Amino acid sequence: MIFSFKINRYLFAAILLVILQLNAQASGSDTLRLFLIGNSFSQNASRYLPQLAKEGNHPLVIGRAEIGGCPLKKHWELAELSETNPDDPKGKPYNGKSLRQLLSQGKWDVVTLQQYSLHSGDVSTYRPYAEKLYKYIKSIQPGATVVIHQTWAYRVDSKDFTQTTEGKFATNSEEMYKMSKAAYHIIAKELGIKIMPVGDAFQKVSTDKKWKFVTDTKFDDSNPVYPNLPVQTNSLHVGYFWNKDKKLAFDSHHANTAGCFLGSLVWYTFLFQDSPEKLTFVPQEVPADFAVYLKKVANSVVKQRIE
Repeated sequence: MIFSFKINRYLFAAILLVILQLNAQASGSDTLRLFLIGNSFSQNASRYLPQLAKEGNHPLVIGRAEIGGCPLKKHWELAELSETNPDDPKGKPYNGKSLRQLLSQGKWDVVTLQQYSLHSGDVSTYRPYAEKLYKYIKSIQPGATVVIHQTWAYRVDSKDFTQTTEGKFATNSEEMYKMSKAAYHIIAKELGIKIMPVGDAFQKVSTDKKWKFVTDTKFDDSNPVYPNLPVQTNSLHVGYFWNKDKKLAFDSHHANTAGCFLGSLVWYTFLFQDSPEKLTFVPQEVPADFAVYLKKVANSVVKQRIE
């Protein structure tokens, strides 16, 4: 499935689908078994994948090794700890299980990796942990296809963006996108693996003249009045909300319902090489016309990545 040279996207799509089907057949069914090593961003991006896969008639099983805010370094160090001392509970952070235990549960067809978003723009934070995790996965699941999940940039009105090991931050959302995209591509090339282009999809929507989110400059977040919120039309991020204590909160990092839907559409298109535009499932919070556009974006960015 992994190629270091450029091939016709239709040929690649056909080959990818055949390999995934062969992996599933080797497991004794037509079910795609997907395993995620990540954090809240992988949870966001795959939130609606089960519903999409079900409607598309693509049987799917998802396994997870996720810790909130967890970088590649921590995932590797925890795996290494469990190998050194299998009885140490610290090496079993995934609901009492180690990464080896989870990866050893049957045959996994596709395993994904991703970086912690705050570190995503600094390629040095991926090394050597991405490679170590890749080799670790292949030692346990030699037939699995390892894929890197390209995470997204924060919302344009975020108070912070991706940070380098020198403590420098990207100055805006576009710079964060460019930095993180470059880092993901470098690591993917080094490992010879494909990219799940969720970050590209977010950026395409966020820069579209018609569909992009535009900051509500009339809203004064320093003097908020409950339950008023700014206009956040077409936002892919959580943004402003009132918490249970009726205090104004702001999350410019994580995906909201529309962002989770877009991420899941990209995953669906990539994994099954099947256009999501024919699917009817749409989360209730996502406007119908916006959903149609998001499906087109997901389909287009995946096709661009395999050209």
